[in-house]
Amino acid sequence: MRLLVIEDEPDLASAVAEHLHAHGNAVDIAPDLAGATAALDGADYDLALLDLHLPDGDGIGWLRGLRRSGVRVPVLIATARDRITERIAGLDAGADDYVVKPYDLDELTARIGAIRRRHDGRCEAERRFGALRLLPERQAVFLGDVPVRLTPKEWAVLERLSRREGVTVTRAQLEDTLYAFDAEVESNAIEAHVSRLRAKLGRQAIETVRGFGYRIGRA
Repeated sequence: MRLLVIEDEPDLASAVAEHLHAHGNAVDIAPDLAGATAALDGADYDLALLDLHLPDGDGIGWLRGLRRSGVRVPVLIATARDRITERIAGLDAGADDYVVKPYDLDELTARIGAIRRRHDGRCEAERRFGALRLLPERQAVFLGDVPVRLTPKEWAVLERLSRREGVTVTRAQLEDTLYAFDAEVESNAIEAHVSRLRAKLGRQAIETVRGFGYRIGRA
């Protein structure tokens, strides 16, 4: 997934980004609301993690404006504000979920995954494509009953392709899923990940749609 962390505490932002990146996500950091707005204008994000107390304004008002403008990116508020009235205000402003600092990073990852599944209309615990089985909650992959070990980026490619069966995902969309703004992307990076996935899952697991991109097949 491509995630945006909107957080002005550098150490916390770095720790969250490092944790999310280790789980196969591309992560950009915005230290203020102006940076967050610019980032959302420049890329398609799967989710934004929003602190509320930021140097150039309050996150609640910014989120309301975001929703009024028609931006539907999922938003998970992560803040030290813990009063019930503040939680309600955040959810009423258009947030998809709300966690209070200090939070557990593994729980944060689970909440992000749950939000994305709701938005994708896929709340099931398992996705099946022939003999291929994906368990998004565990980031686990099986061919029949045999577990298949994937790298975080291989998992990210496969998970992105599996969100909607039969839908072609472009190379640019896959790059957005895997790489942050400041990352150097080799010209054949996506092809290399797909090739390794086919070696592990079978040639038919991922189909090439010439001139467009890739879609998940039947392993």
